[in-house]
Amino acid sequence: MRTIGENVVRIEAEALRALADRIAGPMAKAFGHAVELICGCKGRVVVTGMGKSGIISRKIAATLNSTGTPALFMHPVEAVHGDLGMVVGGDVVLALSASGETEEILRLLATLKRLRVPLIAMTCDEIKSRAAAGRARATQLSTLAAAADVALDCSVAKEACSLGLAPTASTTTMLALGDALAMTLAEKRGFQEEDFANLHPGGKLGKRLARVESLMHSGDAVPRVTPKTKMPDVIYEMSRKKLGMTAVVEGKKLVGVISDGDLRRLLEKRGKDALDLTAGQCMTRNPKTIVPQEFAATALALMEEKKITSLAVVDGKGKLEGIVHLHDLWGTEMM
Repeated sequence: MRTIGENVVRIEAEALRALADRIAGPMAKAFGHAVELICGCKGRVVVTGMGKSGIISRKIAATLNSTGTPALFMHPVEAVHGDLGMVVGGDVVLALSASGETEEILRLLATLKRLRVPLIAMTCDEIKSRAAAGRARATQLSTLAAAADVALDCSVAKEACSLGLAPTASTTTMLALGDALAMTLAEKRGFQEEDFANLHPGGKLGKRLARVESLMHSGDAVPRVTPKTKMPDVIYEMSRKKLGMTAVVEGKKLVGVISDGDLRRLLEKRGKDALDLTAGQCMTRNPKTIVPQEFAATALALMEEKKITSLAVVDGKGKLEGIVHLHDLWGTEMM
């Protein structure tokens, strides 16, 4: 049984190696053309497929969406019963069919041609070269590959199924080719980590990529005093807001902070005389700050480096926007 499992993986790995060789060689121009069609698309990428290819189509659409290329899955059977209305001018259709003769997919061709939307096909037609594809289009290529503006070759030497029937290596190559398109498009569009974070606000990934602005305390929840505030009132503000510190502001601009630690050290040094001082006399000037758009992970790293429990959040002009506390980061699963 272990040998069977090993052979399945080796067959699929070999299919992927052959696919990579095609992308680097005979399929390079077709792959590049597909990327250009999708990148220039003013609408969405409509991905369609039937059966196992349909499952792969859903995953490709999801990967495109999460990496900055708007996409949706269209079930071919539902499409011929009204869902073709989701395809409009400016879209690109990506159709998956191992045989290239899937009846449910072929029934869409007339409407797609009438809408004049570009069609990219992923089939198991073995296309040796662009010239060969042109010579063989009428006789050797499947109906779907022949009708497509771009035909991408997902052919495999054999399926990993011992009967040669279950889609295994072929669906693996389709999935990998979809990933290759999505990642190439993301790179071409300059898709960055912050873009990825914006599209993944939920779950563990979203928490890890959370922004400071989504976690910070703001508005009336922010403890703040002026440089002229007497220390008894400073202590009251710190106790009332329960963040273990207070910002010291002139107008809206941050000029310093006073933390619980600052207060303890001041009382140890000055005793009750400390209560006669003002916030401006006791504050830490030029405190460590962070901007609202920064990642929460960066705030955590800065707190750990400086051994502090809170950071003032300011804009580019030094205006106080909020306070982010170590406790606010506990729920992000970074700790």
